Amino acid sequence: MARPAAAIGARPVVGLDLGGTKIAAALVAPDGTVRARYSCPTPATEGADAVLDALAHAAAAVQGGAQAQAIGVAAAGVVDPAAGVVRAATSTIADWSGVRLAPLLAARTGCRVACDNDVRAAAAAEYAALQAPGASLLHLSVGTGVGGAVVADGRMLRGYAGVAGHLGHLPSPEAAGLPCSCGALGHLEAVAAGPGIAALYNRLAGGEPAPLEEVARRAAAGDPHAAGAIATGATAAGRALGGLTNALGPGHVVVGGGVTGIGDPYWAPLRAAFAAELIEPLRSAPDALVPRPPLAGPDAPVLGAAALTATAPLHAPDTGETR
Repeated sequence: MARPAAAIGARPVVGLDLGGTKIAAALVAPDGTVRARYSCPTPATEGADAVLDALAHAAAAVQGGAQAQAIGVAAAGVVDPAAGVVRAATSTIADWSGVRLAPLLAARTGCRVACDNDVRAAAAAEYAALQAPGASLLHLSVGTGVGGAVVADGRMLRGYAGVAGHLGHLPSPEAAGLPCSCGALGHLEAVAAGPGIAALYNRLAGGEPAPLEEVARRAAAGDPHAAGAIATGATAAGRALGGLTNALGPGHVVVGGGVTGIGDPYWAPLRAAFAAELIEPLRSAPDALVPRPPLAGPDAPVLGAAALTATAPLHAPDTGETR
C-alpha cells in the first residue's frame, strides 16, 4: 500500500470526514499540517441532497479565501473510489446508498473530488504515521456507527465489492436480538455504537431517554446503569477485536471514533475484554498488543480524507471523469 501524501500539488487540499452525526473538515497543507478546521452537524435524516449540500458548505467554510487543489471525502458506507459512488449503506444516513458522491460534490464545489470509506481512509493515515513498511493493522472506529479497516502486510484489504473491514456487522453475543442499522439482528454496532450504548442505558434506567453525552456524564457521577451500558458496549467491541486479532495477527490494533472520548470507563473494559480473548503467543508476548488511539489523534479521519487526493481517483463535476 502506497504511503499517503497530504496533497497533490502546491496548494492545500480539503479533507472531509462524513459521519452519521457530524461532518468534520480540514484544510491541509502540502506538508500535511492542518491550517484550518470546521465542523457542522450531518443532516442524516434529510436525504442525500441535504448531505451533499452540507459537505459542500463545510468545504467552502474551511477554505475561507483560499482555493483548494482538490477535496477528499471519507464517507460511511461501501464506497467505490474508482466510480466515486456509495455502493451500499446502512440507514444511519437516509437514502445514502447509490449516491454518486464524488461527481455530485465536485459539481457543487467546482473542485475535483476523491472518496473512499471513512475508516479505510483513517487507517491509511495511521499506517503512514507508523512509518513501518509492511506492517499489519486492525482499525476500529466507534461513533454513531461502528466501522473498521484491515491492513495486512502493508496492503489495505478491500474484499469483494469493497466490503472488507465492516467490523460493525460482526455477530456479537451482547447484541443478541437487537436490530442493526443494516437491517439484520445481533450485530456489534447495535450495542457498541454511541446510539446503541445510549439505547441500552435507556432500557436499563427507564425514564426519559438520554443521549450518549448525558450517559457518559451520569457514569462519571456514579450512575451504575450508565457505567454498565458503557462497559457492555466496550466489552462487546473488545471481544470482537480480540477474536479478529487471533484470526489476523495484526501488529497494531487501533480504536478511534467519538465514543472513545468517554475515556477510561470505556477503554478499561474494552482492553480487558480484548486481552481475555487472545491466544498464545499473543497473550504473553513481550510486546503484547494493547488497543490504542490513533497516532494522529482526532485529526486522523480528516487527514486520511485529505490523503485520498493523492492516492485515489479524482472526479470532475457531473461527468464522472477521473484524472
